[in-house]
This record gives sequence, C-alpha cells and structure tokens, in this order.
Amino acid sequence: MAKLSEHGIRLSCMSPSYLYSNSTSHTWPFSAIAELIDNACDPGVTAKQIWIDVVEIKGNLCLTFTDNGYGMTPSKLHKMLSFGFTEKGSSRGHQPIGVYGNGFKSGSMRLGKDAMIFTKNGGCLSVGLLSQTYLEHIRAKAVIVPIAPFNPQNNILSSARSNRSTSYTIMLLVYAYVVHSHF
Repeated sequence: MAKLSEHGIRLSCMSPSYLYSNSTSHTWPFSAIAELIDNACDPGVTAKQIWIDVVEIKGNLCLTFTDNGYGMTPSKLHKMLSFGFTEKGSSRGHQPIGVYGNGFKSGSMRLGKDAMIFTKNGGCLSVGLLSQTYLEHIRAKAVIVPIAPFNPQNNILSSARSNRSTSYTIMLLVYAYVVHSHF
C-alpha cells in the first residue's frame, strides 16, 4: 500500500534500481570523486582539509573521504541523503558547486553500491546508510535510507520526534547490516 500524505494524497516513492541508474550520470569515476570533494568545499562546511584513503574492511577495499568541517546535524544529514533537497547558498561571495541535491547520491553510487556516512555536529553523532546491497538484502520495494543520531554524552539515541524505539530499530538495522554483511 502506498503511503499517503497528511491530506490523503498518495505519495510517490523511488525504486531501489534508481540508485544505480542515477549513478550513470557520471561517465567516469573521477567526476564522481569530484562530487564528493566538492561537498567539503561548499560554503558553510568550513573544511580546511580533506583526506581520501583506501582501507580494507572484511576483505573489501573501501574508499573513504574525511574532512575537518563542522559536520551535519541529523536534519542536515537527512536532507543530504534525500533526493533533490539542498540548502546551499552563497557565503561571502563563494558560490556552492552543486545546487540540485543529487551530487552525493549519484557520485557515491557510481563509486560503489554502499555509502556509510558518519558525521558529528556539536554533541550529536549521526550515521546514515545509502546502500544498494542493504536494499537488495531486505528486498525493498522503495529506497530506504536509515539514519540514526546518537548522543554519546548520555548514551541515548536521539530522534527529531523523540521516538527512541524507532531510532533504536534503525540503529539495529544498520548494525545488523554492517556486522553481518560482506561490506
């Protein structure tokens, strides 16, 4: 059954196969890497350095991008992992590079089938999972992007709606996927 809006209107959803087809907008990997680097250079991010490394996790090579910017709040992470949303604007004459809310998703899925995002802003740590492997594993009919914010000071999973059981379930799904997958 399709989800309905608060006004009873059927909401559209996105097929998991879209993650791959969207990634084909990058004809070569370097344009996908450029998308991910560009995000660290946007106004408001304030990253002074970015590191790109290859690490081995469970026998698989993984490409990591790390910057020393401010990080994202759970709300900003949600928007960044949503399609077509952006809050980028110019700052002191510096124009953002991407303005369509698609670069991270298309770039990361061009480089691999899975992207885990770890971010810290203030006292809140958040993890998001954009994963074709996860969606295939759970046989998802629509794109699902688990995001779990966590406050390490009081060991409480936090949520925009203060629904701890939902956040806990999301974290368990992410944990189960990461621990038991071939990621």
